[in-house]
Amino acid sequence: MSSRRHRKSRLPSEPVEIRIESLSHEARGVARIDGKVVFVSGALSGERVIATYVRRRSKLDELKTDIVLERSPQRVKPQCKVVDQCGGCSLQHMNSLAQIEFKESVLFEQMQHAAKIDPQQIEILPCLQAKAYHYRRKARLAVRIVAKKGGALVGFREKYSSFITNMNSCEVLVPEVAALLQPLKELITGMKVSHSIPQIEVAVGELAGNQVAPYTESEGVESGRQVALVFRHLQPMGLEDLASLKSFAETHALQLYLQPGGVDSVAKIYPEDGIERLQYFLQDFGLEMRFHPMDFTQINAEINRLIVSKALDLLGLTKDDIVLDLFCGLGNFTLALATQCHSVVGIEGSAEMVSRGEENAALNGLTNISFFAANLSNSIKATSWANQRYDKILLDPPRSGAIEIIQEVADLGAQRIVYISCNPSTLARDTACLVDAGYQLKSAGVMDMFPHTNHVESMAVFDRPKSAKKL
Repeated sequence: MSSRRHRKSRLPSEPVEIRIESLSHEARGVARIDGKVVFVSGALSGERVIATYVRRRSKLDELKTDIVLERSPQRVKPQCKVVDQCGGCSLQHMNSLAQIEFKESVLFEQMQHAAKIDPQQIEILPCLQAKAYHYRRKARLAVRIVAKKGGALVGFREKYSSFITNMNSCEVLVPEVAALLQPLKELITGMKVSHSIPQIEVAVGELAGNQVAPYTESEGVESGRQVALVFRHLQPMGLEDLASLKSFAETHALQLYLQPGGVDSVAKIYPEDGIERLQYFLQDFGLEMRFHPMDFTQINAEINRLIVSKALDLLGLTKDDIVLDLFCGLGNFTLALATQCHSVVGIEGSAEMVSRGEENAALNGLTNISFFAANLSNSIKATSWANQRYDKILLDPPRSGAIEIIQEVADLGAQRIVYISCNPSTLARDTACLVDAGYQLKSAGVMDMFPHTNHVESMAVFDRPKSAKKL
């Protein structure tokens, strides 16, 4: 075989002028060059731009915007200084209203395509939005020593590259974490094991007794947060490095953890109080939720609070309802549900998260919840908890959706299902299955969980007609 076939085709070096026809579902500009489809990052529909190639493929090419010759009215100046390099955000150049309208259009295009749903035939739920900046409380920061940059780089990876963006702050991380980026670079540069630290996990909780107030347009910035950092390290740390880390944590009032191996190796080293928990609050329900820094929690605290309240409102709960919460995690929805109905059954694939849910139920004095660990990629028919009556069901699956069990969920015959989705394509696919099983899509809408990204979070409400029989 000729070695020529293994060579990468050389990218055109000359910039090209393009008229953007539309936006893809990934929020990139769509255009054509000599009849071939091209995706252009940083461009908006209707704009005329000068762009350069970053990738070539057989069916489409990818470019990035260099100069905007004709601007869309939706274009705004990004707040971030490294937005053109950093891969953390893709939509800071689009105003917030246009972003949420774009995400809504993606959801309903998917619904029309996969489930044949006409948006005009259902209720469109009002979009849920909060702060557009400094909202992110969970992140994985990459770390690398780069001598020509003066030492350690700490941040998100660059667009179209495995390199780490040279950044000193961040406009989407909560302010307490954004302010740590430069100090972290200086700390790691001076450590003996600096070359063996590939990443830092960030988790942010709320201080007990100083609950973060709900977002208001006038206040804008939250306060009263606790930051935890988990340092992944591939070589053992000496006493000098450990002392530096603990001093850093004390100076910045941090919780500090080390991860020398897999997730099970994570251990807290500062403060040495034996408490490996952060917490957040669901004020509408009087709940305190505790979590380990490595646990899954939603990255946007205020949107999460709005989603929990909206989902429960849409379920239309009564004190007699028995509710099933599938993919329940540590009980983010489960505990709130339990405050408003007869009883709740929460199902999660991870036994550790089930244990966390039980811990949170006990913490909040809730005795009408039963948690079970189950692999929701497999049939649920043989489980004890699936062989009882449920009045309402809440679904909050991962990006892959719930296709493996969606028919069996429909077979349970609940009056109403509220489906929280982080992927509109799998929501649309599962919607088609629920509709085929006799449910009606009553309403749907989007939530801006990830401002300035193409991530679409959505919610849908399904009712079983009273005349329909349980399958």
